[in-house]
Amino acid sequence: MKTIYWISTGIISAFLLLSSYSYLFSKSTIDGIKALGFPDYFRIELAVLKSIAAIILVLPFVSSQLKEWTYAGVGFFLVTALVAHVKHKDSIFIMLLLFVLMGILIVSNIYMHKYLK
Repeated sequence: MKTIYWISTGIISAFLLLSSYSYLFSKSTIDGIKALGFPDYFRIELAVLKSIAAIILVLPFVSSQLKEWTYAGVGFFLVTALVAHVKHKDSIFIMLLLFVLMGILIVSNIYMHKYLK
């Protein structure tokens, strides 16, 4: 049970950190966010929030209530990312990846509850 929790949580956290990095340093991501009409500071705020979420999810001593809110925030991010990618007319592969990540996030959340009991 712990193994499934840590693997799924690790995958989500790694994705969040990679996404944060791309929000700060990837020209195509920066251009994509601008093309959607978002201001530049929004991209930086999202990168910081994703990094904080990645850290909160992997720290074992963080309260379950804070982790629960973090899961909700990451879920919200994934849904809004799906909408943005559909609007931007990106490939179906990206949409499928987002659905897989949503599934992994759900597994991580379920096993967090089992792990904390």
